Amino acid sequence: MEPKLSRFKSARPRPINVTAESLTRSWVMSEAEDLPLVIEPAADQLELASWAAGRADELKQQLLRYGAILFRGFRVGGVEQFQEFARTISPELLDYTERAAPRREIASNVYTSTEYPANQRIMQHHEMSYSHNWPTKIWFYCVQAAKQGGATPVTNERRVFTRIDPKIKETFMRKQVMYVRNYGDCLDMTWQDVFQTSDRATVEEYCRRSYTDFEWKDDGGLRTSQVRQAVATHPETGDTVWFNHAHMFHQSSLDPDVRASLNNEFNGNLPRDAFYGDGSRIEDSILEEIRDVYLQSAVRFDWQENDVMMLDNFLTSHGREAFLGPRQILVAMSELYTNPEIRPR
Repeated sequence: MEPKLSRFKSARPRPINVTAESLTRSWVMSEAEDLPLVIEPAADQLELASWAAGRADELKQQLLRYGAILFRGFRVGGVEQFQEFARTISPELLDYTERAAPRREIASNVYTSTEYPANQRIMQHHEMSYSHNWPTKIWFYCVQAAKQGGATPVTNERRVFTRIDPKIKETFMRKQVMYVRNYGDCLDMTWQDVFQTSDRATVEEYCRRSYTDFEWKDDGGLRTSQVRQAVATHPETGDTVWFNHAHMFHQSSLDPDVRASLNNEFNGNLPRDAFYGDGSRIEDSILEEIRDVYLQSAVRFDWQENDVMMLDNFLTSHGREAFLGPRQILVAMSELYTNPEIRPR
């Protein structure tokens, strides 16, 4: 799969405007994919949170237009100022529950990006699309860029949806997606880490409220199963987008040798897996086609210290390249959206 990374779209700036009033200039990084919008000071550096104050409505409209905005060259000043900027757009930042990846909380509702090994690439995805609810907006803050690699590619989901085979879309929209997770101490995440509690009753109540089937195992582990959407509709723009984690959770996302070893060790009950909503197996070839669409559609750029990127989690997916050297990207989320179509099975 790694050679396909060359398909990431290159950045070819297209100037848009420079005004004395805004003291910024802006352009679209990739004309082909129409994102991200880049905004940077036109002259002396500006303090990002102060500049954004009073511009929340304007920035929200730009986010709906482009799906991703990269703020580059501003003074950020650390995690507290990053929080302040995010809260100029969305006053209430979210905590991170029903986790699918390890993170650390650096400040109130500000987290490290996914703490997977540096040599692993993370495929394009929407944050928490496996859940019954998810953040509408996401912010990334580059505290330290990697020596090599470590980009966070972004993908225009309006374009992705049109590029997926109509037959695949029809099948997924009709059947939906089932996610099965087995939590334990020996591999992947424990249920205590995922649900951020050691109280079984709290987990059970969360599962009932989110229409998630659950089963406690004799060894103290937990198994959950939940049927979720394959696509989602943006609550403001009305755009329909591909919105699921099937290509991330499915066995075919694993290295073949790792996949065979895990199936042998766990008798098919892998830590995480994805099926059609009726429980039938999703074909490997279909998910490989989805991954290929994402690889061909993704736009990459190299992080610079103090970069801040704001994403609409419906309109834009994101990933992570493998990297060398220390890297710290912080994340904040806001505006929880609950899928009204999730119902008991």
